[in-house]
Amino acid sequence: MERQFCINWSAIVEEAKQRRKTQRLTQARLADMAGVSTPTVSRFESGDKDIQLSTVMSILTVLGMNDQRNLIFPELKPQYIPNRRVVLFFGQDGDKEIICAISEEALEDHFDGDEKNSLKLFRDNRESIEHEARRKYLAESLETDGSILLKTEDFD
Repeated sequence: MERQFCINWSAIVEEAKQRRKTQRLTQARLADMAGVSTPTVSRFESGDKDIQLSTVMSILTVLGMNDQRNLIFPELKPQYIPNRRVVLFFGQDGDKEIICAISEEALEDHFDGDEKNSLKLFRDNRESIEHEARRKYLAESLETDGSILLKTEDFD
């Protein structure tokens, strides 16, 4: 499933400039902290798009604009929980374990699961399910207990 993804370069540049000024950093100080040259920061702030991505990421990291979260699924041992009608699995962000679940309804609705085994459906569609769990995690669309619950509407 391909999704449209757009980057608003001018909004990123403008936010970076405002953050630099709010933090009372000169272009020279920001450049020093990011490990780049002052002319590079100046080119970035003028909207130049011909700058290496690693350089931009260094600048954005110093300004607190680089999201370092990364949800991975290292050891997938899904469990079907019949009383909740979900498949339970776990993600990892650094040392933090994230409880994840997908409803049986979502498995059936989105992955054509009429009368199929929920664990088999999960395993067969693991990549898509992990992608959606990661998306919800990064969007901070969590349950009150900090877990992720994937429902039918999350896949529409």
